[in-house]
Amino acid sequence: MTSTASAETTTTQTDDKTGSKRRPRAWESKAPVLGVGDSLGAGDSYLVEGILGDELSSASFARVKEEVKWDVMHHRGGNVPRLVAVQGAIAEDGSYPIYRHPADESPPLLAFTPTVELIRDRVQDLVEHPLNHVLIQYYRSGKDYISEHSDKTIDVVRGSSIINVSLGAQRVMTLREKKEMNIKDNPESQTSGHESTPLNSRVSQRIPLPHGSMFVMGPETNKTWLHGINHDNRPFKVKSEEEKAEEGERISLTFRHIGTFLTGDATKIFGQGATGKTREEAREAVRGGDEGEKLICAFGRENHDRAFNWDEWYGKGYDVLHFKMEKMDQKS
Repeated sequence: MTSTASAETTTTQTDDKTGSKRRPRAWESKAPVLGVGDSLGAGDSYLVEGILGDELSSASFARVKEEVKWDVMHHRGGNVPRLVAVQGAIAEDGSYPIYRHPADESPPLLAFTPTVELIRDRVQDLVEHPLNHVLIQYYRSGKDYISEHSDKTIDVVRGSSIINVSLGAQRVMTLREKKEMNIKDNPESQTSGHESTPLNSRVSQRIPLPHGSMFVMGPETNKTWLHGINHDNRPFKVKSEEEKAEEGERISLTFRHIGTFLTGDATKIFGQGATGKTREEAREAVRGGDEGEKLICAFGRENHDRAFNWDEWYGKGYDVLHFKMEKMDQKS
């Protein structure tokens, strides 16, 4: 672990108005601010700035905002606090990559739009592995956010990195170590017969993501750390010029190398995360049901377990597409 990371504390602050105790707000965090040249997360992640070049950089935010078909994504019966779109590489036979994660139903995948493809090509050259899928998210103000989570990797080609490109206003990504759990027998448990005890304090890092930057998250960081973009409800006038760019709006493009695919008519699924691993073995895709519940359980395990066993939880594959989940206060 880098020496610039520090253990997160649960020290409370005193509210100036009420005198009551409260947890520190995001901008009061004592986690170190890291950036270019620093070892991030588990050491396999890093930040690169200015990847787009002057011409593409100056026009990219407006172009992407205009050309992308924005949609609302539903999770646990409610709208996620940002707009989203999904684009990807569509094969000659019409098949296309699918990235599954906890959502009632995701927007349809469309072909890469011109500016997104230009950015994809630039990033693909830098990371030196294919990127055939992008989740695009539009943070309309500091009120839009994404809760801390690990990306779900059932469909992400194993060993590949996940790349996030930022356009517009600078926001801060928070990385936080998952709890290391001590699993021991507990006959009084009402659930699994075990209890879990945190073994160490959790390390946090803060990484400002300026316009035109590329955050590369390695697989070990995704496995053992959580990441998210917190609310930023500070008054606009106190923010930096980088944070005020594009009136505080930010577009995030998360590129992945996906190894699971749907046929062009969206009726059959095959590849890494499916039960049929090749195009010839493609099987009928299903919606929700028992298989959906099992996959949601596996997603939850990946979100919390830093020793997550991919083969055990995902290896046999799942052919389920959409998940209808009850509305509840839980990270995804």
